[in-house]
Amino acid sequence: MSLVHALFDQADRAIGAHPASAVKRLTVRIGELAGVDCELFRTAFEGCREERGYGAATLETTLERAAWSCRACGAAVAPEGPLRCAACDGEARLAAGGELMLDRLELEVADV
Repeated sequence: MSLVHALFDQADRAIGAHPASAVKRLTVRIGELAGVDCELFRTAFEGCREERGYGAATLETTLERAAWSCRACGAAVAPEGPLRCAACDGEARLAAGGELMLDRLELEVADV
């Protein structure tokens, strides 16, 4: 629930002067290693969107697969086996798939 409230807080800051009711869709990228269950996240979204003023908003989620890269040279590192670079033996770092990210907000606003 706290992650969904944080999502709404971020949306509140992003939409500025527009009312929350103008938001029609929130697109969120959920990393494979972010520790977030997509279905529980969706259930929490549905449970509190009305109280936060986002009653007309829908949630679209995409799962981002984990990807690793070498800290030293930036080469892609295969997740199978030791997380070391085949090119330079450098240590691998998580390059994608570890975050929960608001990617897009779709608004419906009156013509200016």
